[in-house]
Amino acid sequence: MESEASAVRAAREVRVVFGRLRRRLRELAASEDLTPSQISVLTRLDKGGPATASGLAAAERVRPQSMAATLAVLEQHALILRRPDPADGRRQVVSLTDEGLVRVQGGRQARQEWLARELDQGFTEDEREAIIRGMGLLDRLNER
Repeated sequence: MESEASAVRAAREVRVVFGRLRRRLRELAASEDLTPSQISVLTRLDKGGPATASGLAAAERVRPQSMAATLAVLEQHALILRRPDPADGRRQVVSLTDEGLVRVQGGRQARQEWLARELDQGFTEDEREAIIRGMGLLDRLNER
């Protein structure tokens, strides 16, 4: 019973801490003119490459209509480009423009710099090593 209680507590702590950290990192890179869902789509296109609107909707777990609205805004900002799918002309393939790529990478760089600075200034070497070890343990969740 004690191990089950500690597992429940660990799960709660991980979820809460990662949620707070995720919100903080989003705030750091938040663009005044883009919503978190729009930034998420840009990031997905950067990591996964071109995709169809329906593929993006499924990956982001939103309705196709919501994805269409998100893509319309990104297209208005010249951050994405839509082209006919060579395999099926009825569908469109969405990709990042050069400006979209700069926006995604700039946000990523800002988050990385903030995190590195905070870890350097606010934690000891031993604490940073403990964080690194903890991340390795948590990464095992992805392997299960």
